[in-house]
Amino acid sequence: MTATPRRGTPAPALRSRPPSAPAEKDRTESNVRMAMTLEEAPWLGWLLVKALMRFAFMVANNLVAIPSYICYVIILQPLRVLDSKRFWYIEGIMYKWLLGMVASWGWYAGYTVITKMSPLNSYMLLGWGMVVAQMMWLMDHIFKYTNFGIVSLVHGDFFIRQGRSYRDQQLLLLKKHLENNYRSRDRKWIVLFPEGGFLRKRRETSQAFAKKNNLPFLTNVTLPRSGATKIILNALVAQQKNGSPAGGDAKELDSKSKGLQWIIDTTIAYPKAEPIDIQTWILGYRKPTVTHVHYRIFPIKDVPLETDDLTTWLYQRFVEKEDLLSYFYETGAFPPSKGHKEAVSREMTLSNMWIFLIQSFAFLSGYMWYNIIQYFYHCLF
Repeated sequence: MTATPRRGTPAPALRSRPPSAPAEKDRTESNVRMAMTLEEAPWLGWLLVKALMRFAFMVANNLVAIPSYICYVIILQPLRVLDSKRFWYIEGIMYKWLLGMVASWGWYAGYTVITKMSPLNSYMLLGWGMVVAQMMWLMDHIFKYTNFGIVSLVHGDFFIRQGRSYRDQQLLLLKKHLENNYRSRDRKWIVLFPEGGFLRKRRETSQAFAKKNNLPFLTNVTLPRSGATKIILNALVAQQKNGSPAGGDAKELDSKSKGLQWIIDTTIAYPKAEPIDIQTWILGYRKPTVTHVHYRIFPIKDVPLETDDLTTWLYQRFVEKEDLLSYFYETGAFPPSKGHKEAVSREMTLSNMWIFLIQSFAFLSGYMWYNIIQYFYHCLF
């Protein structure tokens, strides 16, 4: 049985409801996202392939370069007995080549570095050629267990264990390490991170300590620790007869004194305050970025050696670093030094030919040592 409208009464019109505005907006955004995903698919695919290729190359690079370094060091042990200075010079050159290979991984991914300093500092830092070869690093003990750990052990770098329970013991070990290895290996530079760890791990603890002890509250850096700095200064600063440090000025830059002459304060500003981690450095999936490095130089004669005064001096430097980084993240550039209109900028570059030569040497050496070891293995077994 069906119902029919009465005569004269119009039948109701059938029509669909218009879509609501939010639903239409969601549909549009979804379409846009899908279009963007389809457009980015080839780029993401290439990024994955490139990351895998980079990883494979770096594994091969490590497998030939580091064992070759160790083999050369072993074979040169007689030279170490006969002429220790020449041995450590050659070892330093190979160490520099290895660091050059690591630097090239980021360089070819587009991760570049721009240094900024005053014109005077720029003049004083000319001739960085042998710096890396004659450098000693202080680093967290966890790096001892990385692929580069054996190289750093041979080179004479110091691995320091963090934590209050280890502090006194580690400082004694550092003092002994410097006495036994710094001058005997003809080291002239030492790299120290006074803040003692990664910013993301130490910031909360540092700020709590600052609040408790009425110290500067910092966000871009953490409060430094003075223990290792004091050990280094006491061990490596040449003392005059009156007990004051034998510092330097511009005329003494070429001094042959074995004591430290300068403290070079380095402040690093990362793009959007996001450091490049080791995964990014290896795989290269992050877009090309520029890291800015700011240098300041202090004559060692201006640095106090007493514990309390040294701690205060370090706190002042890190408050200045906080201001430098705040200025950078607000403006995109470091401020010029006092008395100068602008800071001198210099892009740090790597020579493609130099990288090609050291990589070729590494792979040829790896092939040579493999054949030598294989020959002796077959002779013995």
